[in-house]
Parts: sequence; structure tokens; C-alpha cells
Amino acid sequence: MSGADRDKWDERYRDGAYAQRTQPSAFLTSWMERIPLGYALDVACGAGRNALYLAAQGFEVDAVDISGEALERARDTAQGLGLSVNWLQHDLDNPLTLDRSYQLILIFRYVNLSLVRRLTANLAPGGYLVCEQHLVTEADVIGPTHPSYRVKSGDLLGVVQPLQIHHFEEALVPDPDGRTAALARLVAQKV
Repeated sequence: MSGADRDKWDERYRDGAYAQRTQPSAFLTSWMERIPLGYALDVACGAGRNALYLAAQGFEVDAVDISGEALERARDTAQGLGLSVNWLQHDLDNPLTLDRSYQLILIFRYVNLSLVRRLTANLAPGGYLVCEQHLVTEADVIGPTHPSYRVKSGDLLGVVQPLQIHHFEEALVPDPDGRTAALARLVAQKV
């Protein structure tokens, strides 16, 4: 991303974008009983709804986003809830240097397949990757309109080999606000 992208996201968050989305992803929460506690990484975390949920569950969380405005909102929320999260502002188009392995890595609705591939190396043995991406579709759905911000069918599955796949779907899914999203969803484990 460029400085213009950072400014665009900062403006969106300053204007209240996603302010109503405070609940963690239902897809994430449906898998939590299977994932042991440890270090977690939330990539492109936005205002931190999933990172905050993970911290409340007992994970030690690193959360990364390009938007300083989103991270400031996340910090304020964490402080109000008495939660500790390591918030990191970083442009994910640049290499992300990580000094630990993670039991859980989340990447929700940020399309960067080469980053997904690289991050699989940062999973601890037995660690899980939980990923949800906008999918290319002809259907009338929410999300980005430009196809470069969506994955093509099969692409997400292709970048996580040789992880063990526990769940993979490409489907039209109702979003929490009742609208329809076209999503590729994946849960994979390093064995």
C-alpha cells in the first residue's frame, strides 16, 4: 500500500467506518474450542475486533494494520476493557519481520496471497491459520468491486500447502449486517 492508501483508511476510520462491528467474526469463534492458547497474530486487524476477542480468551496478541486511526480506536477499546494487545502500525506491502512463532494467525478480508504464503512459516508446530477473503464473483455482494481485492476460486487453497486443511469453502455468506458476501474461508494447521 502507499501513503495514499494509509490516508484513505485513516479517513474511513476517522469517519466512523466499522464502528458498529465490535463482535468478533462468527467464523473465528466457531473454531476457537479447537485452537490451544498461545501467541496470536491478527493481520490487517482494523479496529481490532478479532484481536480484542483473542486477548479476552487468553491469547498473547500481536495485531497489525496500516491505519493509525484504526489502531488508536483499538487501543482505546482495549484499555477500556482492561486487555493487553501489541498494536503494530505497518504497511503490509512491505516485509513484516516477526520474531516469534504463532499458535494462531488470522487474515480476514485483506488480499495478499504472497503474504499468506510467507506467514505460514510463522506458524508454530500445531499452529492454525484462519483466513477469510473476498471471493471473485458475478453475484451482487458487498465488499470491494475491483477484482484485485478479491481472490479467485482455488487461489487461497493453493498458497497454504503443505498445511493440513481442516475447513475450506467458497460460498455466498450472509454478513452480520444481513447483506451477502462472497467469501473464501479456510482453516489450516501446521503439522
